[in-house]
Amino acid sequence: MISTLLTAVDPVEATTAALADDPLWVPIVKSVIILVFLLTSVLFAVWFERRVIGRLQLRPGPNRLGPFGLLQSVSDAMKLLFKEDITVRAADKVLYIVAPAISVFCAFLIFAVIPFGPEITIPGTDNTTPMMLTDFPVAVLYILACAALGVYGIVLGGWASGSTYPLMGAIRSTAQVISYELAMGLSLVTVFLLSSTMSTTGIVAAQEDRWWIWPLFPAFVIYVISMVGETNRLPFDLPEAEGELVAGFMTEYSSMKFAWFFLAEYMNMINVSAVAATLFLGGWHAPWPMDWPGGEFLNSAWLGPVWLILKIWLLMFFFVWVRGSLLRFRYDQFMKFGWKVLIPVGLGWLVFFSVGRQIFDSWGRDLAVYDAVAGLVGILLTISVISFIKDAKEAKKPEETEPEPEVLDAFAGGYPVPPLPHQTLPPSPRSGRTVEASASRAATEGGDDD
Repeated sequence: MISTLLTAVDPVEATTAALADDPLWVPIVKSVIILVFLLTSVLFAVWFERRVIGRLQLRPGPNRLGPFGLLQSVSDAMKLLFKEDITVRAADKVLYIVAPAISVFCAFLIFAVIPFGPEITIPGTDNTTPMMLTDFPVAVLYILACAALGVYGIVLGGWASGSTYPLMGAIRSTAQVISYELAMGLSLVTVFLLSSTMSTTGIVAAQEDRWWIWPLFPAFVIYVISMVGETNRLPFDLPEAEGELVAGFMTEYSSMKFAWFFLAEYMNMINVSAVAATLFLGGWHAPWPMDWPGGEFLNSAWLGPVWLILKIWLLMFFFVWVRGSLLRFRYDQFMKFGWKVLIPVGLGWLVFFSVGRQIFDSWGRDLAVYDAVAGLVGILLTISVISFIKDAKEAKKPEETEPEPEVLDAFAGGYPVPPLPHQTLPPSPRSGRTVEASASRAATEGGDDD
């Protein structure tokens, strides 16, 4: 029945019409529910991350406050609330305060177009409404725009602090967003091609029979890597690298202004996970297809949010797993990976997928067959090209001959200087006085006497 409705009526038009008929109190209630969901999810995410990393590192993690340490996040939030709020004297006061609010506000906007389920009848009323705040034909472009605007909070916070380290972190974050937003956008183009829409509702409806992670697996991999870089998380947390920049753009922030940046970071993790679940993992659809026994119940309206939340937290576990497993990249490695690996691979996959579908369509072949094997072929081609380039570079590299070590006079400048890798120290004047040298000299002289 649901599949018949989806084919008979454009899901974007149906959803937009349903949202337009909502009374004023319905979007207000939806907004409050989304706000409460995000704030609660951030509190749980902080506990979840510390707990999982503790297990990965053979530590118990938070286990004191509340059952299983679940109240640890509430304690941390109260600590930040009552900490002394310091405003740097050299800061631009207005932008210094507004910057964290910009990051948080942009993080709240993304969930407005995430569908949690199909249309439902509100209990106690005759009103029918989709389980989302709003939708429109270019909803995914709206998501990318909100994610790009969020970096303005980081840039303004780093600049307005009037300090060197925050400014360096802000500049890094700008370069990071520019490079990884491009790769992320390229990964989503094939989703638009396969779904024939940019609406989140339409993309989820198009995945009723199969999730896009299977035919678009290379795009999914590119998106997942880009979303880690987009949210400034390990191994891509260069804007706040404590070993180089103290805390980066947040160095001069304290109390609740620091908490806003902290809140925006974890909220963005939840946002990009929700977008990945919506665009590649079927959204609110269950793993059990509709035409299988029990599929209609598992894909019912009230189970939709459960499936979406489970997929979000599966991707959140990936975030935590990566943080507990990998080391931070150097900045040059990070930028080289974005511009020389992710973007070329994303462009190659886009051309391969779109041209291949067009050729199959012109030949009258079944596009479902092409979609089934395109991802695997794309991965194999990528591995082959990378291996070919690496082998070509190694073949062109001239054989390096070990240069003769240069003897260094360590005291030439009046004070001792350690040797460089291509230098060596002259023999010590005491080298002949050691026990080993004496024994070696005695053995040599004894051999000469014989």
